[in-house]
Amino acid sequence: MTRDLKDYRPNVGIVVINPDGKVWIGHRFGMSGDYAWQFPQGGVDAGEDFEAAAKRELYEETGLSTIEMFGCTSDWIIYDFPPEVLAQKKIGRNFKGQKQIWYFCRFTGPDSEVNLQAHGEQEFDRWEWCDLDQVIERVVHFKRDSYRTVIAELKTLLGRV
Repeated sequence: MTRDLKDYRPNVGIVVINPDGKVWIGHRFGMSGDYAWQFPQGGVDAGEDFEAAAKRELYEETGLSTIEMFGCTSDWIIYDFPPEVLAQKKIGRNFKGQKQIWYFCRFTGPDSEVNLQAHGEQEFDRWEWCDLDQVIERVVHFKRDSYRTVIAELKTLLGRV
């Protein structure tokens, strides 16, 4: 299946790994249920460098800035919005889904650096360090295939296939 990339919102995602090899996940603010967890992600402003966008989004959503970037996905990772998301004016407006470049970084600061209210619009209501192999079962259904691709690329990059 060929997708027209202009139908997808440009976006960045960020996978943050701590010194113990666990990844940062946040529970979406205002959402209930066990499947409302995700990695930080967000839109790219017009003319904005993608790595700069990833660092900005990471800080706005988590307060984290003590990081070392070490890679990104080799191409766009794409997912479609389901009908219930398309019906929401804020998220689904004008796009079929999202196309994302994912960045991988190591967190080298203290956990006290996490500030879920670092930016005016709060994205997460709680967070935790999670085993990479447990992330998929906690993510909303329509993002799972894209997360599988992201995690596979990360594992290859880390040499943990």
